[in-house]
Amino acid sequence: MTIGLILLAIAGILLLFGVGQRVLDKLRLTDRQALLCIALIIAGGVLPDISVTPQFSFNIGGALIPLILCAYLWIKAGTAKERARCLAAALVTGAAVFALGRLMPDEPEEIVIDPGYMHGLAAGVIGYLFGRSRRGAFIAGVLGVMLSSVASAVYVWSQGVDQRLVLGGAGAYDVIVVTGLLAVLLSELIGELIERAVRGQRKPAFEFKDGEFVRKEQSK
Repeated sequence: MTIGLILLAIAGILLLFGVGQRVLDKLRLTDRQALLCIALIIAGGVLPDISVTPQFSFNIGGALIPLILCAYLWIKAGTAKERARCLAAALVTGAAVFALGRLMPDEPEEIVIDPGYMHGLAAGVIGYLFGRSRRGAFIAGVLGVMLSSVASAVYVWSQGVDQRLVLGGAGAYDVIVVTGLLAVLLSELIGELIERAVRGQRKPAFEFKDGEFVRKEQSK
């Protein structure tokens, strides 16, 4: 079982026990919708890749379902500004992951961490930083990884190398899963810390005076 399948299984179990309801509310997903998405990604991941052209194919669980989920979350975004920010963040993430792939060493003895996981971690962090919301982080991370894969394939083809692009297949499946989960977890963790800090700085609206609570007068 790959790391992507393990993480999805853990996420599914946590959802069954009611963990992560706050995250789902932010993503505008119900428990059933989230569990259905996880089940479809797992089931689609073990199915054969679908060939479109001799040089391009895609995996249902690793590409199609995540893309549909990204489209759903994008439509559910509150404002046109947020939707535009999601797409811009995806482009930034894709460019950063593509550049990282060009800069990382090719020799196995020089590789400290698997490039796929490194891309997933980088995309998750960048997706959060530029997405600025749970939805934006997920869309930016997942869509950014896919855009990076397409850009890498186009770059290789421009060099005259005949290489097949399998979107969401093989190792890319794990990368997309790691990216999506990490982006959402980062946005939830940091978002919660910021919210608590803001709440801690707010002055109480009421004070105890003459035996009862009264609203404080706001200083001008």
